[in-house]
Amino acid sequence: MAKDRMLKFVTVGKETPEKRPADLRAQDFHEIYREFAAEKAAEQASRCSQCGVPYCQSHCPLHNNIPDWLRLTAEGRLQEAYEISQATNTFPEICGRICPQDRLCEGNCVIEQSGHGTVTIGSVEKYITDTAWENGWVKPIKPHQERSESVGIIGAGPGGLAAADVLRRQGVQVTVYDRYDRAGGLLTYGIPGFKLEKPVVMQRIEQLEAAGVQFVLNCTVGVDISFDAIRGQHDAVLIATGVYKARDISAPGVGAAGIVKALDYLTASNRKSFGDEVEEFDNGTLNAAGKRVVVIGGGDTAMDCVRTAIRQGATSVKCLYRRDKANMPGSQREVQNAEEEGVDFVWLTAPKGFTGGDHVEGVMVQRMRLGAPDASGRQSPEIIEGADYVEPADLVVQALGFEPEEIPTLWGVPELAVTRWGTIKADFRSHATSLPGVYAVGDIVRGASLVVWAIRDGREAGEAILSYLAQPAVVAAE
Repeated sequence: MAKDRMLKFVTVGKETPEKRPADLRAQDFHEIYREFAAEKAAEQASRCSQCGVPYCQSHCPLHNNIPDWLRLTAEGRLQEAYEISQATNTFPEICGRICPQDRLCEGNCVIEQSGHGTVTIGSVEKYITDTAWENGWVKPIKPHQERSESVGIIGAGPGGLAAADVLRRQGVQVTVYDRYDRAGGLLTYGIPGFKLEKPVVMQRIEQLEAAGVQFVLNCTVGVDISFDAIRGQHDAVLIATGVYKARDISAPGVGAAGIVKALDYLTASNRKSFGDEVEEFDNGTLNAAGKRVVVIGGGDTAMDCVRTAIRQGATSVKCLYRRDKANMPGSQREVQNAEEEGVDFVWLTAPKGFTGGDHVEGVMVQRMRLGAPDASGRQSPEIIEGADYVEPADLVVQALGFEPEEIPTLWGVPELAVTRWGTIKADFRSHATSLPGVYAVGDIVRGASLVVWAIRDGREAGEAILSYLAQPAVVAAE
């Protein structure tokens, strides 16, 4: 009879959770998608074809057992669905909200490829874990036995927190060092509340704190504590700092007031959502209220910036991107949400410089066209001569991506090997670096990437560190 509850994709159409109306959601920072009701979650889960080779699972970086927890949801066995979801994913409620499912699990759904519309995997994943929290199914982390070994984790983002979870469950003593005053990394300060409300992040951090994970906050390695000191205090160290160095534009007028970096802008907004005093927001420097805003960039960070500016009360918000909509690196779902909320996308444009002297007054814009494909296979933008114009702007946000900081120099460890891009060299599977007992995960190894990849790296590194702690002499000898 259980099979009768599945394979409903032929008769039941794809439905996503209802979105709050654009004119209402643009006035606050609450999440825009409503929660599935139990019946609707079961109905949508029942559309899964339970295929023999689940492409959704193989294209998920965590290889989540998606068909299994969809079937259990369809059968109303939600606690079991949560247990299977949690077995492979440290933060399923976060991935359900912010993963680009259209490029990963849902984008590779077999019934989507056959024309029936994908199973709404992300929404069901979010529903399962939110229900688990509400019903007390998310249990405290209680190691069966405490161990004497300790691990220091530098960076309290998703990679570091995922590793902390793995290690603490096995009784290892874990200390997490982070430069910010709250843990969570970009989950806390980089991603706006309309995509990921902050209590969702804080409840996981509180779970780790209750389990005995020690957080040392407002701590910049290389300034407040040396890397060597951290190595000396712990049996192993994990570097999970992420990449925070913003790429800059080299153009006339770039140093003018009113031209700001995306992460500074988003962090100020997120701090206000916590009720913090933020001088640069309050004095208008990082506040879009009443301003003509131009965001430069086409990735997910740019989408976060334009949608934040709308909510702050900007008079207009324009996004400049040098390619067309089809070639945009950001999520198409986010582009659609932004357009609904009033963002104006100006495709095939790039900044040439800025006008206005001490304070920016406009962006000098070059019009572009797409030429021959480059080495990556994407068409290269080419300048259309004589088609320049000036776009008026009171606030310009640069969202051109992130690069790694020079960690060997900043931390005084020149023997820490890095790649030609400045990312830390680490083994593909164990995540071990060139330094014995030191591991690295997430964006500081991959370059700017997805939260779900950082979670996978953190979980794998946690397991590798457990093996290292069990046989330290053998590993060190290699």
